[in-house]
This record gives sequence, C-alpha cells and structure tokens, in this order.
Amino acid sequence: MPRKARIERNTNETQIKLSLNVDGTGKYKVKTSVPFLDHMLSLMAKHGRFDLDVAAKGDIEIDYHHTVEDVGIVLGQAFRQALGDMKGIRRYGECKVPMDEALAEAALDISGRPWLVYNVNMPKGKVGDFDVELAFDFFKAVTNHAGLTLHVNVPYGDNLHHIIEAVFKAFGRAMDMATTIDPRGGGVPSTKGVL
Repeated sequence: MPRKARIERNTNETQIKLSLNVDGTGKYKVKTSVPFLDHMLSLMAKHGRFDLDVAAKGDIEIDYHHTVEDVGIVLGQAFRQALGDMKGIRRYGECKVPMDEALAEAALDISGRPWLVYNVNMPKGKVGDFDVELAFDFFKAVTNHAGLTLHVNVPYGDNLHHIIEAVFKAFGRAMDMATTIDPRGGGVPSTKGVL
C-alpha cells in the first residue's frame, strides 16, 4: 500500500493543506507565507526523500508562531497517518549533518511515545524575520503529533541559519532511515507487537 497522507487543518489562526508521500523522491512544493520555513521544509523533504506539498495561510501579521507550530502539527499527523500500523519499518533513525561550521545530530524512535530533547544552544535572534526559537516549537509539534521520540543535538555552530538548516536536514535524513521498510520483514518492530 502507498504510504501517503493528506491532512487539512482549519482554525481561526491558520488554514493548512498538506500532502505527504513517505516513499517519494524528494519532490516538494511548499508555500507557508513564512519564507524561511518554506526553505527548511523544502530541504527537509529533499534530504528525507519525502514528497511534500504544503499550502498554509496564517495570521503572520501578528507573528509566525501559529503558522510554524500548526504546520508542525499537520506534518506530524501526516507522518502518523501515512505510516499506519508501522509494520516493517526500521523504527529508529539517526543522522549527523555538517553545514559549514555547524554540526547537527538527530536521533529518533517512531515509538508512539512523544518526547523531544532539543539541545540547540543558540542566542535568541532572527534569520531574516524568522525567530530562531520557532524551530523548537515546530519540532515539538511534529514529535507530539507523529508520536516520535526525537533527540536533537548541536554540539557547535555559530551561524543561526546554518545551525537550523543542519537540524532540518538531519531530521529529514533520520526520518528517511526510520521509515524505510526493512527488507527482512518482521512485522511491527516491537516486542509488544504494536507501536
């Protein structure tokens, strides 16, 4: 069966349509009205080999928080829906990605138990008009709604753009690894028999 999902979320703050193909080739079409988020989602899809189509409108005249967080919610829901009963997935994924002077590490478990450890020590600041702390809100929303345990570590880096870009790329590649079907089979990768 194709591992795809289509999710719509409409609130008083945001309107989002998102489609995801876990078994894609890295094609993307992203328009969230938050340019830096568009860039991050595009490279996440490309490096994660997911096909991703996102159209989002939000109350960006207030700030970007609602749009960034709600896109994270919908992406998490899409991963959960597309992966279904989780049969055959590798479940665990990890990746280290350098981006010039920055290094980001992402390790995750598609466990059904949401947890985010985010060791990204950045000063508050902006990349363009994007508040860098919104990256945490995005990943918190994804983990909560996809049912992931995600550990993100950035041991070093100076450029805020490079740090966040490395995090998104590492996450995409770790998700690609974890969602890949193990050719050896084996059903759900848990002694419980369910994730």
